[in-house]
Order: sequence, then C-alpha cells, then structure tokens
Amino acid sequence: MEYKELTHTRNSQNPFGKRLGIQVEEIRPGYARVTKALGPEDLNPVGVPHGGVYFSVADTAAGSAMASHGYYAVTVNCSYNFLRSAKTGDLLTAEAREVKPGRTLAVFDVRITNQEDILIGTGTFTLYNLGKKIEL
Repeated sequence: MEYKELTHTRNSQNPFGKRLGIQVEEIRPGYARVTKALGPEDLNPVGVPHGGVYFSVADTAAGSAMASHGYYAVTVNCSYNFLRSAKTGDLLTAEAREVKPGRTLAVFDVRITNQEDILIGTGTFTLYNLGKKIEL
C-alpha cells in the first residue's frame, strides 16, 4: 500500500471532510492522524464547537486508519467521550490506533488533542470492512 497516495485519495474523495475542513495528514498500518482548524462556523448556539465536529474528526481518523489495510469500510459502532471543549482558532489533531484487527470488523482508539497537546476527547470506533478494494 502506498500510504502517501492513500492519504491524498482520502482527502480528495471525501466531500463531507472537505466541507468541514478535515485534513488527513498521515496514514500508516493501523494508524491515521487528521487535523481540523476550528472556526466560527463550527460553533453551536452555546458558543463552543458542536459535538458533531469532534465526532467527525474522530470518525475520519478511525476510517483512515482502517483504510490503511486497502479496503473501504464504514463505522458500525462508536463511543465518544467529550472531555474538554476547544475554542475557535484551536487546531484539533485526532490520532487513531488499531487495537483489534480483523477481516470484517476492527476496533480503533482515537484521541483528539489541541495544539497544546491538551486532551479534548477520546473514542472507540468499530469499523466494518466492505470488502471493496481502494483503487489508488
């Protein structure tokens, strides 16, 4: 698997991720790192980033780590812990690490930190391998 090409493919073929400004930075076997700069458009009515932003960043990281095996996959279950709120201008970094590989199901732990390496949230994501090879 050519991971730089896969990273490019993950960024160029994800319209939702593009709209949110989520960028896949690195993919290697069972691992991915993605980033997202928070802007005013990411805020909820309370004035803090919407929970869906954190979840989308974490889900993108887990999906990209699963893609490191060369197949498309979808999330079938997840749990996300909102530990702290970030603020406008923060750079979120999500790192996903595979904790249970499998042919059909795999489990990933995800940690989101800000630019000061402060832990914002954690999650566990279970992904299902669709059996469709990713063409680069």
